[in-house]
Amino acid sequence: MSDRDDGLTHLDAEGRARMVDVSAKDVTQRRAVAEGHIVMAAETLRRIVAGDTAKGDVMRVAELAGVMAGKKTADLIPLCHALPGASVRVTLEPDAALPGIRASAEALVTDRTGVEMEALTAVSIALLTVYDMAKAVDRGMRIEAVRLVAKEGGRSGSWTAP
Repeated sequence: MSDRDDGLTHLDAEGRARMVDVSAKDVTQRRAVAEGHIVMAAETLRRIVAGDTAKGDVMRVAELAGVMAGKKTADLIPLCHALPGASVRVTLEPDAALPGIRASAEALVTDRTGVEMEALTAVSIALLTVYDMAKAVDRGMRIEAVRLVAKEGGRSGSWTAP
């Protein structure tokens, strides 16, 4: 699959970027889950939960933005395969202990390549949307801990974060 022996599949033997050829891979059901969170002032979280922001329902808009971003991943990440028919679900939940909002995304597809990037992109854009919609109230918000939690399917099988 790679011309290199260091595992960097998006680079050829000369170090040039290349699209990975997945045409010989089996079509299987693929699933990926990603998560992350945004930390903010407790008052900012209170206002978001209460719907007391100028831009509207922050969490529902951010969930939709995440779904849309997951579907556009191949347009955003160079050398990422387009996955027509991929399903992306994004959930945001307030967490007073942070204080902030936790985001998770699940991406599903039956195809020749995985959906890890779709799940990670969905979480990232959902959290960026929260920041955008609430920055007038709290510019000090921090997006943290965006990571892949699990993936299933394909030749490498299942993987779960420790």
